[in-house]
Amino acid sequence: MTLTTGGKGTIRKYAWTGIIIAVFVSLIAAFFYLDRRNELSVMIQEWGLGGVIFAILLMAALCMTPIPSEGLVVMYLKIFGTYEGVFFAWLGSTLSAVAIFIIVRVYGQMFIRKLISPQRFEVVDHWIKGKGSLGLLMARLLPIPAFAVNYIASAMPSMKLWTYLWTAALSMIPYYVGTALVFLGVSQETWIWLVLGIIALILIWSAGYFLNKRRAI
Repeated sequence: MTLTTGGKGTIRKYAWTGIIIAVFVSLIAAFFYLDRRNELSVMIQEWGLGGVIFAILLMAALCMTPIPSEGLVVMYLKIFGTYEGVFFAWLGSTLSAVAIFIIVRVYGQMFIRKLISPQRFEVVDHWIKGKGSLGLLMARLLPIPAFAVNYIASAMPSMKLWTYLWTAALSMIPYYVGTALVFLGVSQETWIWLVLGIIALILIWSAGYFLNKRRAI
């Protein structure tokens, strides 16, 4: 069995992505291990506004890549608290959406084709062209990484910044709230928050699965 050049390139790309994700997860795990007594959290809190700006920009940068942001969200919840942690994570993800929109409009669709598979592009394109802004909101609930949807939606010539932005900002809220509830349940050993958080995340994942199946019918 032989691999084509394109196949080797794809394998190499996923291999590097896997390595980067593994390194990032290791760093997050190291943070929680070293922060067992909240010493790192207190130190970062003492940075004041500079620490907040750094956290928002770090989340924005991460959300522009295939690397999952869940670990960073949980880290923010531990450092800044539930409300501030969710807000800073949400603000960073929204900022990343704006940055992606600008990048795509400057560099064009050729840039997108190097990052996003044709299958994912076709799925998101189907929802947006079929149902407009509502379709984009539903596409954001599909089991497709948020960064991929942002890149694809930005490449649509008819996509308006406001429609693109409010759907990006709104679609992240239930996910971050669900993550925060799970964190509260685990950290405070309060089962009601844990159950509510798990239910919220299951509902989000189920909605994405249902929409994806509905499209395939």
